[in-house]
Amino acid sequence: MALGLAAAMLMASSAGVARTAELVQVSLSDKGASTEMPMGLAYTTPGRDLSKATMGIKASPGAVKAGEVTFKVKNDSKDTVHEMIVMYLADPGKPLPYVEAENRVDEDKAGDKGEVSELDPGKSGTLTVDLKAGKYLLICNVPGHFGAGMWTEFTVGP
Repeated sequence: MALGLAAAMLMASSAGVARTAELVQVSLSDKGASTEMPMGLAYTTPGRDLSKATMGIKASPGAVKAGEVTFKVKNDSKDTVHEMIVMYLADPGKPLPYVEAENRVDEDKAGDKGEVSELDPGKSGTLTVDLKAGKYLLICNVPGHFGAGMWTEFTVGP
């Protein structure tokens, strides 16, 4: 009887245990401040050739389950400040709202879900957000960086 009671209590207590956050390692990189930044490499730009990109974002894994997601972000650049912003794509394949005069995405209109603000070279930051299933972009929105190809697609599954 005591064994059965102990088993029942264990099962009841484990039912309330919260799932741990999904962990995503993010690397922000570039080929150096002296390298010319090509433009026209923003998400959904027709005919873009990302092999010409001098900046990039890598996320590992590139897909997680819906719920709490923790991004551990490292600026692997030697001389350039970068940031990482999580953008929800309400309509994947459609361009993000862009402010040409500022050479950056309009974060307020684009669906900003959180960010690790400007990181100096070699520095790291963490962001934990609750994400629903869907398509996202991880972007760097330092002026010019998004247009230079500094973004990656990210998927959150059910």
